[in-house]
Amino acid sequence: MTYFLVTFAIMLVVVVFMAIGVMFGRRAIKGSCGGLNSGACVCVEKCEKRKKMEAKGTV
Repeated sequence: MTYFLVTFAIMLVVVVFMAIGVMFGRRAIKGSCGGLNSGACVCVEKCEKRKKMEAKGTV
């Protein structure tokens, strides 16, 4: 049970730091262009892979 609590606390701290970083950094969390769900790109700027896919018309 101790290992579970320590692990949970560490994960909670990591999530809190990520949330604070997003709030103060004002930058969107970046996803991948392509990947498993290649139909949805959440990138602010399109990456090279996404540009090539759009040029081929596979999106």
